[in-house]
Amino acid sequence: MRCPFCGYEDTFVIDTREIEDQRVIRRRRECPNCKNRFTTYERIEEKPIMVIKKDGRREPFDRNKLLAGLQRAVVKRNIDNEKLEAIIDEIIANIRKQGISEITSKEIGKMVLEKLKDLDAVAYVRFASVYQEFSSLEEFAKLLSQMKKE
Repeated sequence: MRCPFCGYEDTFVIDTREIEDQRVIRRRRECPNCKNRFTTYERIEEKPIMVIKKDGRREPFDRNKLLAGLQRAVVKRNIDNEKLEAIIDEIIANIRKQGISEITSKEIGKMVLEKLKDLDAVAYVRFASVYQEFSSLEEFAKLLSQMKKE
């Protein structure tokens, strides 16, 4: 690999580690010419997941968009971002395990609700109210009564 500092053609690897659940390889390299060190990452290039929106549009899955929705649902709850990231990782893994490249936003919403149900009831209700587009107090009451039965 070419050195980013001096352009020398032949650098060598001094350390290799697997990170992110063995899905990424991190390599520390050194240039024999200028002695500078740098890091490279090797990742599997995965087929992008396309999300089919309610209106039929298709757009690439956006992890940050889902994270923002989860963060809104857990505002002022004692839930850290690591748990939210783990939920997203599980959802992505589930989609990939199914071997599909397209999924509806509705299906993603259902997956999120299943994860939030186990994590935090308030976050679950908040997310459900947006996901299911509640427009009245009766819809909230219905959801809460269903939750009490379960």
